[in-house]
Amino acid sequence: MLLVLNTGSSSIKAALFDADLNEVLGGKVTGIGQSQGARLRVAGGDQAIDAPDHGAGLRYMLAALEQSGAGDITAAAHRVVHGGAALTAPARLTPDVISVIEDNVPLAPLHNPPGLAGIRAMADARPDLPQYASFDTAFHATQSELATTYAIPRSYRDEGIRRYGFHGLSYAGMVDQFGDALPKRLLAMHLGAGCSLCAIRDGKSVCTSMGYSPLSGPTMATRSGDIDGMAVLRLAREHGIDEATRRLNTESGLRGLAGTADMKTLLESDSEEAAFAVDHFIWSVLRIGGGLIAVMGGVDALAFTGGIGENAPEIRRRVTEGFAWLGDVPVHVVPAKEERQIASDAWKLIAAGA
Repeated sequence: MLLVLNTGSSSIKAALFDADLNEVLGGKVTGIGQSQGARLRVAGGDQAIDAPDHGAGLRYMLAALEQSGAGDITAAAHRVVHGGAALTAPARLTPDVISVIEDNVPLAPLHNPPGLAGIRAMADARPDLPQYASFDTAFHATQSELATTYAIPRSYRDEGIRRYGFHGLSYAGMVDQFGDALPKRLLAMHLGAGCSLCAIRDGKSVCTSMGYSPLSGPTMATRSGDIDGMAVLRLAREHGIDEATRRLNTESGLRGLAGTADMKTLLESDSEEAAFAVDHFIWSVLRIGGGLIAVMGGVDALAFTGGIGENAPEIRRRVTEGFAWLGDVPVHVVPAKEERQIASDAWKLIAAGA
């Protein structure tokens, strides 16, 4: 049995997969290290636990999985957001690989530290288990230098300032689910709390909307999406770097436009602010999607995934209508299966003897 972990700053999401990629059991710990206490949810159960850190949360999770009849766990696999320029494929976690993940913390200061916390917690709890990692940036490693390079001085580029792209596990899982039916030129749209679009040609990422960070791209739940660099510098100068970072990542997007980050609430509202926020979201997706279609030289299908992409037919309809100029293009809804993709990556490495 393979244990897949997706570790956040105050949470651990776990899923057990067998060798046939069937999800056998799942669970989640939330509120790690928070004053109101943590909660553990496994197999329909919900209980308060004392989890001041990720290590404690993981120990509770492992015990609960065992009590629920999880079976023998033989390996663990992790979602790591940023692999940088060096980690462009799934890998077994060796000291050298972990060191590279640590080196990439400045590229993803909000995301890589929780991933590392999960890796260390598992190493402490089960030092006998081999561990593997899949990287959200890796799918985009096929992009050309034209797609990844910012037009800035080389000294900045040498410091790692470039486009990386994210949601790669979602897009890789989408390609896998299409199988032999994969369209040659696919505009893939991961629309959720975080949103990105990706031009996928022959199963490979050609260009994507997220760049150096997950901030760029269309309007998101709480992220601004694309914004001029000089505007960012003004915000940083007038409000401080930390406050500008917080506002652009957690107080902008749909929340900044209409006071809520929940698309369902916005679609049900009759306020002008809600209508404008939804219009802005649609417009931003169409603006970016059109550019990605041009980069591919056309498109053979559209595909939606993510919480909004899968569950908001009104949004899918409006985006599809916005692309009516393309003609009769097939539209697909593909479930996001990031944990399953991580499991697939790890089982392949295990089968190869890694």
